[in-house]
Amino acid sequence: MPHSFNRIWIHSVWATKERQLLISMSNEDKIYNFIRQELVALGCLVQIVNGMPDHVHVLFLLNPQKSVADVVKYAKGSSSHSINDQNLTPKKFSWQKGYAAYSVSESQVQRVLNYIKNQKQHHLKNTYTDEFGTLLKLHGAAKF
Repeated sequence: MPHSFNRIWIHSVWATKERQLLISMSNEDKIYNFIRQELVALGCLVQIVNGMPDHVHVLFLLNPQKSVADVVKYAKGSSSHSINDQNLTPKKFSWQKGYAAYSVSESQVQRVLNYIKNQKQHHLKNTYTDEFGTLLKLHGAAKF
């Protein structure tokens, strides 16, 4: 086969350090935009970035020249740097170590996009811990 074809959708989730409630209605658009800009700079098509005061969800098309680990590392690092440079939070901002990343089949992209878009409504019923445990279980990872 002379050409390669990759279309790898990733749903990634990561939290603020110690799950502090640092992403507010007044700064969330800027924070989400920092994440989006970094992913685009890395050659990843971003469908959506959304979340809650203590975590974010991102759905993006992985650049086949990059690893998921590198993409998430750079998105987290660059966004926290920008957040702190612009003093968007009352105290120093940082993301918690680690993240979750799940592959999403093309047939499920719209479903995951809707799930991420409706985070605020979803979290009226479920905590972050409940949500994360459900995602881990759904994807066959051990619950911790």
